[in-house]
Amino acid sequence: MMFTLQEIADTLGRPVLGDGSLTFNRAAEPSSAGVDDLALAMSPAYAEALTQGRARAAILWDGADWQAMGLAGAVTVPRARLAMAGITSALDPGPDMGVGVIHPTAMIDESATLGANVSIGAYAIIGANVTLGDGARLGSHVTVANDTHIGTDALIHPRVTIGSGVTIGDRFVCQPGAVIGGDGFSFVTEQESGVEKARRSLGDQGDVVEQPWVRIHSLGSVTIGDDVEVGANATIDKGTVADTRVGRGTKIDNLVHIGHNNRIGEDCLICGQVGMAGGSTIGNRVVLGGQCGVNDNITIGDDVVAGGATKIFTRVASGSVILGYPAVKMDAHVASYKAIRRLPRMAEQLADLRKTVANLVQGRGHED
Repeated sequence: MMFTLQEIADTLGRPVLGDGSLTFNRAAEPSSAGVDDLALAMSPAYAEALTQGRARAAILWDGADWQAMGLAGAVTVPRARLAMAGITSALDPGPDMGVGVIHPTAMIDESATLGANVSIGAYAIIGANVTLGDGARLGSHVTVANDTHIGTDALIHPRVTIGSGVTIGDRFVCQPGAVIGGDGFSFVTEQESGVEKARRSLGDQGDVVEQPWVRIHSLGSVTIGDDVEVGANATIDKGTVADTRVGRGTKIDNLVHIGHNNRIGEDCLICGQVGMAGGSTIGNRVVLGGQCGVNDNITIGDDVVAGGATKIFTRVASGSVILGYPAVKMDAHVASYKAIRRLPRMAEQLADLRKTVANLVQGRGHED
């Protein structure tokens, strides 16, 4: 599919510099861009690389001298990553599922309700009383269990599994292999277990009694707001009684685990390999970097930013920027880490100082 430079400029809300009728069918890095490619050079650091390619049109940084670069046309942007969002959206055709195409191998319960122009791929299974909104697209081998509602314009990639009673808003995007609405990991013993004793005493298990784990079943489900995205192989467990909740606009990365009864606010970013134990409340616009861990039954306020691999065990106030294991303010963690790096040198200095003091003491003894 061919695009014109004018069409991309209109998408970005920016004026065209030069010839807006230039056409191309893909975007490319500046050094490898050909005559039919749109070069992406949105930083001065790419200026030299642009001269190595053969692009006639480029997306440049604000204030760039496009004519001096020998281009026939350009669009300048003040914020590169925001421009990337617009460009990639315009150029990405998405999966080709057809409009309203339902594969003959799909198994759809007769009680399910399908909106207009719903597409369903091969070997998908749609359970009883499921509702799919207008324009929903489900890939091959997707399973949607009974009594689940999915809103309009959903895009659910192959092999996604959605459990029973799940409610999902509009414009939902789910990458391959995710599981939404599995049972929560919740077990109990007849008597107080060793882990309960250890947690209460901070280390002492006391007399451990041999006893089996008994499952606490998940009677709740999962509720997901509008414009949520869930990454590949992520898992979101059902709530024990009330639903596990994910707020509008939140984006969840690959391999994230969200345990039972968690309540996540709006416009959050939950990055890869984050693990959340059950029962915690996450505010709005929270960012959890990759491999963060969140303890059970705690509260994280609005606008918190947690750096990668942060382990959060206690309540976090709104607006905090944290890092480390256990989590502390990011500047305090950096200062502590710098101090730790100095310890070997300080140990050597201390050893030298001890030798010096010992020599002084011995010398004073000889004088006596």
